[in-house]
Amino acid sequence: MAQGTGSINSDYKDWEWSTDAGERARLLQSPSVETVPKSGESQGHGLGATSALGAVFIVVNAALGAGLLNFPAAFSMAGGVAAGIGLQMCMLIFIIGGLVILAYCSQASNERTYQEVVWAVCGKVPGVLCEVAIAVYTFGTCIAFLIIIGDQEDKIIAALVTEPEEAGSSHWYTDRKFTISITAFLLILPLSIPKEIGFQKYASSLSVIGTWYVTAVIIIKYIWPDKELVPVEIPTSPSTWTAVFNAMPTICFGFQCHVSSVPVFNSMKQPEVKTWGAVVTAAMVIALFVYTGTGVCGFLTFGAGVEQDVLLSYPSNDIPVALARAFIILCVLTSYPILHFCGRAVLEGLWLRYTGVTVEEDVVRERRRRLLQTVSWFLLTLLLALFIPDIGKVISVIGGLAACFIFVFPGLCLIQAKLSEIQETRAISWWAQVSYGVFMVTLGAFIFGQTTANAIFVDLTA
Repeated sequence: MAQGTGSINSDYKDWEWSTDAGERARLLQSPSVETVPKSGESQGHGLGATSALGAVFIVVNAALGAGLLNFPAAFSMAGGVAAGIGLQMCMLIFIIGGLVILAYCSQASNERTYQEVVWAVCGKVPGVLCEVAIAVYTFGTCIAFLIIIGDQEDKIIAALVTEPEEAGSSHWYTDRKFTISITAFLLILPLSIPKEIGFQKYASSLSVIGTWYVTAVIIIKYIWPDKELVPVEIPTSPSTWTAVFNAMPTICFGFQCHVSSVPVFNSMKQPEVKTWGAVVTAAMVIALFVYTGTGVCGFLTFGAGVEQDVLLSYPSNDIPVALARAFIILCVLTSYPILHFCGRAVLEGLWLRYTGVTVEEDVVRERRRRLLQTVSWFLLTLLLALFIPDIGKVISVIGGLAACFIFVFPGLCLIQAKLSEIQETRAISWWAQVSYGVFMVTLGAFIFGQTTANAIFVDLTA
């Protein structure tokens, strides 16, 4: 076993897939990340293409998304502005810590993607669990995206039809299930079939601009509210102490960029842990301001009556808000194929490892299997989205999984990396890092267990 942090878990070789690790790493790169082939010579020698400032932008892009729509409701559940901000600040310490740990373990294991780091550092069982969690998380997120499309299209259609919004519409072409289905089949499915998705990086950049616009609209609408807006009750404390924990899935879902962070780190010109710490700190502070601005202003505008999707609280005929809805739809249309691509790549890796076939040997059947996986994934997510109209129920489930990516797996990696070091004596810093890893795993397991149990026994059975 190598000295220091270079030692890793040898169980990674058990299923004989190490020769294809580079291919799997390539499959899971962000479309906006330029990387170099993995090799011993390329690591740490400044051969990447991304500057530190560029890495900040990419991490911010990975963190920001449609999840910001749920932050006002999270502030309401947490019990007000002070509680919401305090909860975010406390969790942000561990969110940044997890990103730094992943970079540290990526260097130690010489792996370039999240799941490969977990495989190499923690071994086979945590590696498989990580890959399954990624597949389930991306699947659930795709369901949430389709629900968001339906929510926004309902409001846009209500503004276009002549009938009053509260009266509804009897036209078949305005039915929610039809509008979601036709949008999904015409736009999302064709974008999800290709083997590579690098062409979507330009559309993804436009969708990020859209999320900033949504935040700006919510802030402006709070500063200059509509005259028709009725004064609302603003909670200053949570209804119960457990209600605070119900806000955690939304925060985890919003800040979860850890799965895509490892490729970003390895794409940097100077992939150093210290530099990466500054990058992710700056990126998370930017994301914090965006989410806090959205959460605070949306919550103070509608109070305890705010919808799970804050844009649903605004009237349909509001033009700036209608444009925000269009931007959110664009964001979701470009994000669904990317999330599906990551989930499909994980499933592909699990299948190849299980069958013992290499990527090169399986080229002939890859296209047929990809089409089958894509169509099955698409139809299942669409079917579930049509019958789960409340996005809060989906967020409560996948938010718990996001906590695993933020806390549990990075904590396990830190513990295993430190335990693998050969040292005659254990310094105080060594014990501190191991204790920090144990605390992260415990906290993540608690958030996952609490939110998942609440989702199953409260939300899904309601």
